[in-house]
Amino acid sequence: MYKSLNKNTGFTIIELMITLAIAAILASIAAPSFSELIKNNRMTTQYNQLLGSLNLARSEAIKRANTVTICNSSPTCGGNWHSGWIVFVDENNDGNFDVGEETIRVHSALSGNNTLSFARDYITYGSDALATGFTGTFTLCDDRGDSNSKGLRVSNSGRVRHATASDTLVACP
Repeated sequence: MYKSLNKNTGFTIIELMITLAIAAILASIAAPSFSELIKNNRMTTQYNQLLGSLNLARSEAIKRANTVTICNSSPTCGGNWHSGWIVFVDENNDGNFDVGEETIRVHSALSGNNTLSFARDYITYGSDALATGFTGTFTLCDDRGDSNSKGLRVSNSGRVRHATASDTLVACP
């Protein structure tokens, strides 16, 4: 007549242990590639933040009809680029952040022990958007070395572009 509804249809402890073992093996295989994904995303984010700050400095110089400088380290100029940078209105056109000069953007130090190199301590954009005398290439590196470095090239015209194979990147530390 009526069938019993008390029949257990769950997993046994052995089935559960086998399933967890397989999941652990798959997770250990996926972990290294996930680490690479994190490093790639960190590099891309930092590259885009620098690109955005350089473009902001250029556009603010045009908009304000004044000299705008981006310099290494923050909250003042001096140090190295991977310790951060500051974008400011450079009223006296000396490349240094002085008391009374307006801060436009401050970027903190790079995360992940990444390094950022550039031959100069600052770049100054005139109201004509030119960065005359500041041609050079930024090199962004992580712990994977030169093969994964990224570069940003700044020209005298003020234009910033992705560095190509013909541009000289600084060797990663």
